[in-house]
Amino acid sequence: MNGGKATLGRTAGLYAGAAVLRLALFTLFPRLPDLLTGRVEISTPVTSFKRLQEGLFLYNHNVSPYDGGVYHQAPLLLPIFNLLPSFATFPIFTYLLYIAIDILSADALLRIAESGEAGSSARFTSPRRDKRWSGAVIAALFLFNPFTIATCIGRSTTVFTTCAILHAIANAISGRHFHAMVALSFASYLSMYPLLLLPPLVLLCYDRQKQPATGAPNACIKFAATMVMDVVGALAVLFQMSFFLTGSWEFLSSTYGVQLTLSDLAPNIGLWWYFFVEMFDSFRSFFLAVFWLHLSSYVGGLSVRLRQQPLVVITLLLGIFSIFKPYPSIADASLFLGMVPLYRHVFPLLRYSFVIVAIIIYATFLGPAFYHLWIYAGSGNANFFYAITLVWGLGLSLLVCDLTFAVLRDEWEVERPEMVGKEIRQI
Repeated sequence: MNGGKATLGRTAGLYAGAAVLRLALFTLFPRLPDLLTGRVEISTPVTSFKRLQEGLFLYNHNVSPYDGGVYHQAPLLLPIFNLLPSFATFPIFTYLLYIAIDILSADALLRIAESGEAGSSARFTSPRRDKRWSGAVIAALFLFNPFTIATCIGRSTTVFTTCAILHAIANAISGRHFHAMVALSFASYLSMYPLLLLPPLVLLCYDRQKQPATGAPNACIKFAATMVMDVVGALAVLFQMSFFLTGSWEFLSSTYGVQLTLSDLAPNIGLWWYFFVEMFDSFRSFFLAVFWLHLSSYVGGLSVRLRQQPLVVITLLLGIFSIFKPYPSIADASLFLGMVPLYRHVFPLLRYSFVIVAIIIYATFLGPAFYHLWIYAGSGNANFFYAITLVWGLGLSLLVCDLTFAVLRDEWEVERPEMVGKEIRQI
């Protein structure tokens, strides 16, 4: 499993196996997609396939898809799904689209793994870099992750954001900066929060320039400004296309405004919804600002402290987003967990591996049970479900913290070779 590049036949077999598994689940269990689509762990107000179908129905009848306050997703998703045959008559085409998106995401992740960026960046080379899994193994761990499969079968539109983020990273590593910025723009257009990945992605692009960087401050600023303008230009084009499609700017408040103001308090696996259910209206604006400030505050600190490893910054931010964004789902966790195996070389430095795995499994099984007790059995209340989401958040938080420690310890041992293998204690 260590080292080596994935062969074409091995990769094709992997993708075929993942596609067959998903197609079998779609066809052999026809009720499963609708069951998973209704799960709050998979679908949120801004990613739900049922809400997408509602918006598509209004769009096809020349009514604004945002009338009624149900559809909160990007306008350009509507013509994409409108090109497919009717889902009610020929659902197979929608299934194939989601399967293809998953495979495209895995292919981008495979390219990221094969680049070796996780263990050897332009500014830092880990002495443990040879202890890594091949791209095929990394892609397999992502494709056969139960969270990834459940997201695909549940037809959450988060899969499009995941695909765009992974392709942005893969293009940045390969030196295609413009393509990376366009992919990030599309991800930000769909879900907004990926825009926070811009600083570390720009650093990654700068480090992976095909022409050696001069290191002059003016050159760095000019490069960063060029990348920012690429993102601004791409977003402007997407917004203008959305305006032509809907005939108004209503989609801005209905898509991004919902996330900024948390106007839809549907339960999910995040930390925001219950807090704001109990919040007095007079304090709502203040705590919305606090929560958004907290989410965005990690970007600058991680980008500065881990400047030598921008891919690590992106990975850690994806983990933080999966915990603290307004409407998280298991799709966000599957993206983060898909990136973590890239750091196989620092796994021996992790301290709480068993605890993390145990907590995540514990929350995965008890989450649906507690939700059932609250909504269907009537023998519990919202505290039951929110308590288990806190446990879920704890597991992911421990993983983010432990991975951060392992990466910093790896850097420290390069700076202090005499401390390799020695125990450290916080004083």
